[in-house]
Amino acid sequence: MTSALLHAVVGSPQTPSARPADAAHRKHHKPNGKGFQNPWASYIEQSGPQILLKILGMRISGKWKDPDTTPPTVPVHKPNFLPTRETKSLRTTWLGHASFYVEFPGGLRVLFDPVFTERCSPFSFLGPKRYTPAPCQVEDLPYVDAVCISHSHYDHLSHPTVVKLAKKFPNAQFFVPLGNRTWFENSGIRNVTEMDWWEERELTLSATDSTTSALERDNSNPSQPSDIRATIGCLPCQHTSGRTPFDKSRTLWAGYSITSGGKKLWFAGDTGYRTVPETQTTEFDYSEKFDDLPSCPVFKEIGELRGPFDVGLIPIGAYDPRWIMSPMHANPYDSVNIFADSKCKTALGMHWGTWVLTSEEVLEPPRLLKKALEWKGLDEKVFHVCDIGESREF
Repeated sequence: MTSALLHAVVGSPQTPSARPADAAHRKHHKPNGKGFQNPWASYIEQSGPQILLKILGMRISGKWKDPDTTPPTVPVHKPNFLPTRETKSLRTTWLGHASFYVEFPGGLRVLFDPVFTERCSPFSFLGPKRYTPAPCQVEDLPYVDAVCISHSHYDHLSHPTVVKLAKKFPNAQFFVPLGNRTWFENSGIRNVTEMDWWEERELTLSATDSTTSALERDNSNPSQPSDIRATIGCLPCQHTSGRTPFDKSRTLWAGYSITSGGKKLWFAGDTGYRTVPETQTTEFDYSEKFDDLPSCPVFKEIGELRGPFDVGLIPIGAYDPRWIMSPMHANPYDSVNIFADSKCKTALGMHWGTWVLTSEEVLEPPRLLKKALEWKGLDEKVFHVCDIGESREF
């Protein structure tokens, strides 16, 4: 079956979804206009040098532990993408770390935070290296209509990857948080839609030639192709951004909601949930002793205003040492709270199993997720993990 070229139109929805009453105040914009901030008590700012000094101190004292990446770790399979745009289910394929390929009923194909390089680094010879291989490459993807980028960190935004994607899929639309458009345009990519938190865009894909059998939806007139339509929302999360030591939080970070073909998905992005104090190193930080720690309020807002979601893609890894990483990375106990707050019917864990970014054991996140679900009183079937390259249908 020949793949049809699709003409994409991006516009504003005629009927916008609900947003918080204070969204127009844009408290996440820094007052000086030079970047963004997390405007909640759940986040305590740490500079890059502060974090590096803390890690260096732990290494010198012997308190830092490097996880063992000796195989076997996470199973990796070659993805089985659908050969056409036909599917009745919402179908997700985990490509490692925060990368997902999602196939929607009705034909839409979306790629989240694609990174196919060996290292998540500005260098090909230095920086975190994969301990599990990429399950595929750009050349293996059958269709890409939209690429959603959560933020500018190297484990979520890869220059070689997005350039290859734009070359193979010239009509693909890139959706990015505020401040990232210039980077894409400097990379030669023009199909870029920049969004602020709580904003939405309507994406309409129309066939441009007669080879459109994969898009036919009208049984009464099989020769008439249907448009593919989607609503893409940019939603808050608790994190930072930056690609150099000098541009921290100059561009925005975000998650996304995608509604298409009667299904609704939420990609949480990279996020923390609460800030655990430095004095906490060994205790369980969801005990009564830590009940006064504030949690990020936006996930309940997302659930109440944009949920429920058929599936959520929620981070569960890169959280240890907790007192360093908690402002910006969720551990599985945070993750199940985020799941409940956001009103997801089911969820898959991400942001683990690919690069060593922190010090927890590489297979600890899924083990801890089971314990967290039990602690929360949730069935483990509602929030689970899959192998790299594995597809799940919802």
